[in-house]
Amino acid sequence: MNHQQTRSTGDGPLLRRFEYEDGWTVAADLGADAANVSVDTVGETAIVVVEGDGEPVESEFELPGPAASSAVANGVVTVRGDVTEDDTNEDTEEER
Repeated sequence: MNHQQTRSTGDGPLLRRFEYEDGWTVAADLGADAANVSVDTVGETAIVVVEGDGEPVESEFELPGPAASSAVANGVVTVRGDVTEDDTNEDTEEER
């Protein structure tokens, strides 16, 4: 497993990326109730909307590839993806 902390901006969410042989996981700790958070993925981008007092707050973050699934639990957004065939070919070429 390879772990990377990709962003922690002041009071913003802590964003971490984990890479495995068969896929990857990106997790963002929002500290908000799951009922107030929605997540959608488009291509290699995750769009997170947090509803609260006043206007909703929307954030986007890039993913290492297309998402296979996404979930929100205990204030943590988790997006998972599979390693694509292109990723496997790139690794193989680099090892040569």
